[in-house]
Amino acid sequence: MTTKEKLLLLVLACVNFTHIVDFMILMPLGPQLMTIFDIEPYQFGIVVSAYGFAAAVSGFTLAFFADKFDRKNLLLMAYIGFVAGTFACALSPSYEWLITARIVSGIFGGLISSQVLSIVADKFSYERRASAMSIIMTAFSVASVVGVPGGLYLANMFNWHAPFYTVGGLGILVIGLIFFFVPQVNEHLVTKQSKRNPFAVITDILKTPNQLWALALSVVIMLGHFSIIPYIAPTLVSNIGYSQDDIYLIYLIGGALTIFSAPIVGKLADKKGKYPVFVTFALLSMLPIWLITNLVPTPVYVVLIITGLFFIFTNGRIIPTQAMVSSVVTPQQRGGFMAINSSVQLLAQAIATSIGGAIIVQEESGYISHYDWVGYYAMFMLFISIFIAKKVKAVS
Repeated sequence: MTTKEKLLLLVLACVNFTHIVDFMILMPLGPQLMTIFDIEPYQFGIVVSAYGFAAAVSGFTLAFFADKFDRKNLLLMAYIGFVAGTFACALSPSYEWLITARIVSGIFGGLISSQVLSIVADKFSYERRASAMSIIMTAFSVASVVGVPGGLYLANMFNWHAPFYTVGGLGILVIGLIFFFVPQVNEHLVTKQSKRNPFAVITDILKTPNQLWALALSVVIMLGHFSIIPYIAPTLVSNIGYSQDDIYLIYLIGGALTIFSAPIVGKLADKKGKYPVFVTFALLSMLPIWLITNLVPTPVYVVLIITGLFFIFTNGRIIPTQAMVSSVVTPQQRGGFMAINSSVQLLAQAIATSIGGAIIVQEESGYISHYDWVGYYAMFMLFISIFIAKKVKAVS
């Protein structure tokens, strides 16, 4: 990997870092926000899912013109809007305003992920793509190690607005990194794809089973994964007696572990095959899912071991998934397809969050019931994803 490639991946990882922290920090703030705004778990689920629904709509809209422009320019425009939305979250004085601000963040955030993945897929061949994706995925790890604990510390030290001010400030710096260090990504324009019918991205997907299977894989994985994620912190606090002040340890340890595991998974997927590695980690991740959703009061170190495994195994299946999904189209179609993929993925996240919120019930004592039902549902979705992934074939 050349110096320029490493620098490109570093900048894109910074984009993902701020983008992910903005999304992730809201979930561990759940217990605090539910108290401050006097809201129920399902109402907190609405705050989380508002971002996803807005991002899904904007991502879908992007699909019709994504391949008509330089990918760097689209990324820069989307990221500037995202930073503005993050500051809007920081300034939110009420539950209703926070939902509105999350919608604004989601509109622009929905444009970011697809462009980052499209740039990586355009710049790295399929044989090296999982390794490149693993570097991008370390942004999740660093966000967990530094971003989320740091955000929780700021929230506890000052107030819940502080993390969003911090992410917005970092975002201003990242705007400069994108402008100066991300090269023009316009090779897909050489074939004059700008003259294609803007709705061709939809017709191409509908008439290509391989692309439909790739989208189905993204949807099913998210339907399971995000039915669990937003409610880990509230459930640990309400059911297990886990201290709100110790929530950061889950992200600190889990993220630190994946910083080391992600590059290994990427190299393994490139060497042994994306699908076999995906299946292995999909099956392994069912164990911590069952343990997390069926926890009884237990020592903190046991909780951290379980959640650490959850981070490692979940990250292990996402890396080969991203490589497989990005490979089902040619570069000339990739921007539009990845925008659609991002859209349906975010929509699935929002739906999954709502499903999880609808299943669980907070009793008068504060105990959250039926989280185990959510776990069984998530494991079923993972099981289905194994069969869907086998249908996905690389073309570029």
